[in-house]
Amino acid sequence: MHSHALTWKPDVFAAAALAVSAAWYAIGLWRMQARPPWLEIVAFAAGWSTLAIALLSPIATLSEFLFSVHMTQHELLMLVAAPLVAIGRPIVPMIFALPQRWRSSAGTGAGGASLRLASSPFFVVALHLVVVSIWHVPVLYDAAVLDDRIHLVQHVCFAGTAALFWWGLIRGRYGRLGYGVAVMYLFATALHNGALGALLVFSSRPWYPLYVQRAQDLDPLADQQLGGLIMWVPSGIVMMLFALAMFAAWLGEAERRRQRGWS
Repeated sequence: MHSHALTWKPDVFAAAALAVSAAWYAIGLWRMQARPPWLEIVAFAAGWSTLAIALLSPIATLSEFLFSVHMTQHELLMLVAAPLVAIGRPIVPMIFALPQRWRSSAGTGAGGASLRLASSPFFVVALHLVVVSIWHVPVLYDAAVLDDRIHLVQHVCFAGTAALFWWGLIRGRYGRLGYGVAVMYLFATALHNGALGALLVFSSRPWYPLYVQRAQDLDPLADQQLGGLIMWVPSGIVMMLFALAMFAAWLGEAERRRQRGWS
């Protein structure tokens, strides 16, 4: 079934965006006097490669016919590529790729204010949840599948807000109650994604007319239920593992403060 779908997708918009981001990063890396740690470079390369696989490989082509594969694509963007990019911290080399007169203003003025807002945990979590919810509205979801330009915007929204989310967790300066807040945000995100996935799994009818039309000899409801399960389980596992790590760090921080108080 769908043998022509098992080919790489000729998505000009996604390929151009990936090429520009790679060139931008490489130019900034070349201009930096002190190279970032190798872990960051490797993490960004792995995250970029995951983006390329998700957006251009047969996964992207088959996602136009099967909702479950489309959901797999989104999970690759949000659960694999986004945290790897956050670990890679590409914003630093990319600032060095800017003209000299722009670099000093990148962290000040309106740009600095925007960066501070974008790093606010509550804002990032709320934005990510709103973006995920809105793009799963059937009319928008179908429109993204039909138009590569809309699809790229959808993927930028998913991967971008997810990268900000993971940046806050991985790079955030926690302390005192910060770890506890991170656990709360992880729990809220896992609950939201799990609820949306559960709605897809237990729905008695398909949500997306386009996938019903393209299902051919497959059951579109079963395909949707599998997609909901893919959204529900992997996301929940990853979020809970991070929440446990944050909770352990929270307890460790509390213990260190207690010991400092006794010394």
